[in-house]
Amino acid sequence: MATDVHGEEAGGLVFHPLDQFEVKSLFSDGPVNFISITNSTLWMAIAVLCVVLLFVMGTRKRAIIPTRTQSIAELFYGFIYKMVEDVTGHDGVKYFPYIFTVFLFIFFANFLGLLPLSYTPTAQIAVTAVLGFGVFIAVTIIGFVKNGASFLGLFWMSDAPLVLRPVIAIIEVISYFVRPVSHSIRLAGNLTAGHAMIKVFAGFAAIAAVAPVSVVAIAAVYGLEVLVAGIQAYVFTILTCIYLKDALHPAH
Repeated sequence: MATDVHGEEAGGLVFHPLDQFEVKSLFSDGPVNFISITNSTLWMAIAVLCVVLLFVMGTRKRAIIPTRTQSIAELFYGFIYKMVEDVTGHDGVKYFPYIFTVFLFIFFANFLGLLPLSYTPTAQIAVTAVLGFGVFIAVTIIGFVKNGASFLGLFWMSDAPLVLRPVIAIIEVISYFVRPVSHSIRLAGNLTAGHAMIKVFAGFAAIAAVAPVSVVAIAAVYGLEVLVAGIQAYVFTILTCIYLKDALHPAH
């Protein structure tokens, strides 16, 4: 996460907290296009590499008495597996690999973004939208494949008074299609806000009179961002499980 501070300009302190989210090409000065390798691409690749190192390289020599790396990998695995099983039921366990992969990518991308001079790809709505709409399309397809037309029963509240059912159905349909939008914006928004706050406080640190307060504020917000990085990965994953449960059991 970039925290460079611009100096005083034209008699006032100038800093740009959103500059750290700019997507830049790594190998050219021209505009970014579909084939450009950008800072976002680099840090997404590093996140994937970390996952591979932890779960492939780190667990090659599995043992009854686990190493630290194996213990961490098993902790992640057990935590997400239990979440999937508890929320979606036994039917949802077969989709555990996909959910686990999404969680790990978000988790590592979030925490890598807290390193100095790094980049946070999950603060980009383009990245989180792909994740959110990917989940939305996947669970919708699963819902129709598993339940056929009865999947539409998810939107029809048979327990409600008959006169209210059409109105509730419209609300439920709108709510359903808003899911991927809120799913993706929630993740990107929380990360963007925290990183921007750190940059703002870092900018005020250039003023000697408030520098000590700014340093304390940066430390406090950074500690909060550590929590946010883990919590947002958890929230995205558990919402995915909830949406999957609705697809598997629309009548519940």
